[in-house]
Amino acid sequence: MLEWKALLTAFGLVFLAELGDKTQLTTMMLAAQHRSAVAVFVGASAALVLTSLLGVAVGEAVTRLVPASAVRTAAAVGFLAIGGFMLVGRG
Repeated sequence: MLEWKALLTAFGLVFLAELGDKTQLTTMMLAAQHRSAVAVFVGASAALVLTSLLGVAVGEAVTRLVPASAVRTAAAVGFLAIGGFMLVGRG
């Protein structure tokens, strides 16, 4: 059975994360250059689906080997480190 909470959470987070990022800017540039909105849309959509599939597959594999709490802690530390590097101008 489909887990609607997981689906809506994933949609919301990925949608917000992708708004205004370099992927969206690149897609706009490609659509303007090639004047083929459908081809750019299909190509960009396929790329996002493939990268999402890889993320899900790797995430599922990692949680089989490592407890979820350790993954959350590592992700939090990683995000804090990246944020710290960006604040001091090394990112």
